[in-house]
Amino acid sequence: MPSSISHPTTTQQLTCPQLPLAVYREVAAHLRQVEGINTSLILRSLEHDPEAKFDYYQSQVAALQIDYGADTSESERHRVSKILAYYAQRYADWVIVNN
Repeated sequence: MPSSISHPTTTQQLTCPQLPLAVYREVAAHLRQVEGINTSLILRSLEHDPEAKFDYYQSQVAALQIDYGADTSESERHRVSKILAYYAQRYADWVIVNN
């Protein structure tokens, strides 16, 4: 039986506070093209913070969640990093919400 290196399934959440919803969707779709990667958007909720008010300059998205499959290779992980770097150069740096 051939041995292979397997990474545990990991989840990462990133945010870019002023990134528009449409760009978050574009990033998520771009990342889903990488084999073994699944993404979802976590929407910002004003219900949990009664003091919060809608702000046009804040994103409607709280975070982009990236799920790496157990069999995601190093080259696929590198591709994810390159995609995220592409958008960071054009908009703003990503901030890790959790890792």
